[in-house]
Amino acid sequence: MSVAYQTRFGSLKSYDKGRVEVIDDDVKHYAFSNCFEIAGKSRPYERVVFGQNQIYVLETVRAEGNSPWYTCAHDEFALCMDGEVEVHLVQLDASQAVPDKDKNGAVLVEGAPKGQKMGWMKLRRGHQGLLPKNSAYQFRAAQPAVLVLQTCKGEVSVERWAEICQVNAVAGQAAATGRPVLN
Repeated sequence: MSVAYQTRFGSLKSYDKGRVEVIDDDVKHYAFSNCFEIAGKSRPYERVVFGQNQIYVLETVRAEGNSPWYTCAHDEFALCMDGEVEVHLVQLDASQAVPDKDKNGAVLVEGAPKGQKMGWMKLRRGHQGLLPKNSAYQFRAAQPAVLVLQTCKGEVSVERWAEICQVNAVAGQAAATGRPVLN
């Protein structure tokens, strides 16, 4: 017996807020539903962690205007969830490369990137781009867009678990009403 699944892809203008649902661990039931709400409440290029597995994280980014230049000692990936984003790349000179090869996560490039331009890519909804290690990258978006970055938690990662986790929302509702909330 085959089962039909319908994938609904959200956007900043139209999304269903994620919620706790009983599932049977079929991967088709998992989605990035909260990234749009998080990006909608974030400042441009604030890298908000919304998923973590040990040192590895998924960060939601509201792309709007030009980002600062970033670099990283390991490869990262950018997935465009909504809108259109250009990613400009520069192969950094040794003077600006990440000094600690074991440092996790992205860091800001000090000053303008020095090195050979590698080119740029245009990411549209559903496109993924590689952000190579020891290169500088800058995001550019003429209109608000949403990116999901796969990286490691680092110094530019922002954690807002109290604001984005449903456990706290349920606890807040219980405190406001004086009764426990059952899901």
